[in-house]
Amino acid sequence: MQYSGAMRIPQAVLFDAYGTLFDVYSVGLLAEQLFPGHGQALGVLWRDKQIEYTRLVSTSSGGAHYRPFWELTHAALRYAIKRLVAPTLAPGARFDLQIERLMNEYRCLSAFPENREVLRALRDRGIVTGILSNGDPAMLALAIKSAGLDGLLDHVISVDSVRKYKTDPLAYALGEQATGLAAGQIAFVSCNAWDALAATWYGYQTLWVNRYGLPFEELDTEPTRTGSSLRAVLDFFPPTPERGFTP
Repeated sequence: MQYSGAMRIPQAVLFDAYGTLFDVYSVGLLAEQLFPGHGQALGVLWRDKQIEYTRLVSTSSGGAHYRPFWELTHAALRYAIKRLVAPTLAPGARFDLQIERLMNEYRCLSAFPENREVLRALRDRGIVTGILSNGDPAMLALAIKSAGLDGLLDHVISVDSVRKYKTDPLAYALGEQATGLAAGQIAFVSCNAWDALAATWYGYQTLWVNRYGLPFEELDTEPTRTGSSLRAVLDFFPPTPERGFTP
């Protein structure tokens, strides 16, 4: 674990959802079954295009082209299939069934195994917890239920209410509004380096969960802390004589 900047004990912890609590690349196994030889690449391109679309609709024409995250996820999948798979098959081949199966898989992404342990530890410590996500409310509700995280989150915050995706400041401001706390009193946790960077710029204390051993963004700002799993968020909180944390 690495950290930078002044250490303050947060009063709340907000988590990114997709990529942080839920494994967006877990769809790769089904993608490989449906499109042999393309599963891993399809999963990566799908994710990259999904994020690209969020930025495109947030920054173009004052947000006039906003569409919910579910729709952008569907559009990104169609693009990835057209780019990677369609050129290898007969002209006019259709992929409606495969798209439906992959989108259904995305509704219930695999959760990272330490999620419940970490959320329970924070709850035992009396820390306010929540999700601050690009996902629209219906997506998040189903993902939380399928991962067995019901009752472990005080807030489930979707950017859909402001129609601006992260990294727009209006999206990050939702965390302050929901908790009633200033950004500096909140720890924001993301596996996405760009998200951790923008949240740091916004004023949150941040944890970048670097699951894949990647370099951080080269824009002269570091997250407050860096760890290899969600358990690193517990390092924000000193153990108490009565009850300690097990990172």
